[in-house]
Amino acid sequence: MATILEQILLASSSTQRASSSSSSFSSSYLLSESGSRGRDAFEWGASISALLLLVLNQTGRRSGLQASLLVLSLLITFPTVLFKILRGEFGYWVAFLAVASNFIFPHIIPVSRFLLFVVVPDWPTYELRESIAGGIICLLFAVLSIVTELHGIGESGSYRCNLHSLGYWFSFFLFLFFIILYLCLGPW
Repeated sequence: MATILEQILLASSSTQRASSSSSSFSSSYLLSESGSRGRDAFEWGASISALLLLVLNQTGRRSGLQASLLVLSLLITFPTVLFKILRGEFGYWVAFLAVASNFIFPHIIPVSRFLLFVVVPDWPTYELRESIAGGIICLLFAVLSIVTELHGIGESGSYRCNLHSLGYWFSFFLFLFFIILYLCLGPW
């Protein structure tokens, strides 16, 4: 538990040091700040909208392909502070409890999706999270999710406009917005 708190404090102190640094406004400083803001907006905005899409997916049509694509994009977009907590000792315990509860409730808890956060090696994970490739992959996943949703609507023939579908499409719009914002503001 102490390591988790130390990681959070270390991340917040590095953010404070970066914000309290010299006040010279060179073009490289402004460019790196806009990239950092774009990355932060991408991490928090896309993660919240992807989590909302996962919840709406579980309460609606329950598309397995769409849920898998959203979890893979969460691997890339999850906020760094929370991601480091999940990759640490806390994540191991949560993964252990998820596997143990899967023995009791096999159809309720999707263990394999959570284990992805814990067991993926460091190199590909951090490489995708820090490069433009992660943003492009998330954009592809978002487009594939939209295509599978449109295909599912066409198959079922339910063209009703209700609050569930309105929230679904609003979340897709937010998800795409934050991905495109990241790709436009990134320090490439």
